[in-house]
Amino acid sequence: MHQKIIEAWDNRELLKDKEVQKAIRETIEQLDKGRIRVAEPTDEGWIVNEAVKKAVLLYFPLQQMETTEVGIFEYHDKMALKKDYASQGVRVVPPAVARYGSYLAEGVILMPSYVNIGAYVDSHTMVDTWATVGSCAQIGKNVHLSGGVGVGGVLEPVQASPVIIEDDCFVGSRCIVVEGVHLEKEVVLGANVTLTASTPIIDVTGSEPKEYKGRVPERSVVIPGTRKKEFPAGTYDVPCALIIGKRKASTNTKTSLNDALRTYGVQV
Repeated sequence: MHQKIIEAWDNRELLKDKEVQKAIRETIEQLDKGRIRVAEPTDEGWIVNEAVKKAVLLYFPLQQMETTEVGIFEYHDKMALKKDYASQGVRVVPPAVARYGSYLAEGVILMPSYVNIGAYVDSHTMVDTWATVGSCAQIGKNVHLSGGVGVGGVLEPVQASPVIIEDDCFVGSRCIVVEGVHLEKEVVLGANVTLTASTPIIDVTGSEPKEYKGRVPERSVVIPGTRKKEFPAGTYDVPCALIIGKRKASTNTKTSLNDALRTYGVQV
């Protein structure tokens, strides 16, 4: 199946072939059900499945524009919306939207928010109000994406890694995480932290600063910061992110969601 997709990527004339179209559509269906992923953890680290990303991109030209009516809302797009949330154990608050081809595991809660095609959102994660999960982003278990968080998408270049937010992370209000940045397990981002592939992430907890880019080590607590930088026109403060400590019990108390908010249903 993936070989047909790779061949069609190199020769778009093959998109006219019914077997190629079938391979692409089956790949998107498998993404939607969580049976395959755009990226997944292995013993050697996270691996990007380029053939799956190519299938997502090739899916667009196969689709026709259609009008979809959902209650009082009307959409006009090439992509269908996800359905049957109840059977999947997912709670969705109007007017949250998740596109077909994204995966939401059991126990996920979508407040009014948006999840794009190719994204993977693991169990008991909350996507809070006006948060967005971009195309192919990988979100772990028990994550809280707070209000207004922007998780970037990535479809091109095909070999680029998507944003990865591992299990038990807390991403504070109005944070931006884009360009394939990787948050390891149990990271805490304070409000308004912006992380791009080039953002300096500086650990200031030791006697000497230690700098990371594109990756935040597990259990790190991160806040916005600035540092001085020389330019021809003078010295200016430029944004960075500061690791100010490791997550501890008191941090967990501040960032944990009330269990009542995560409960899908109560049996009596």
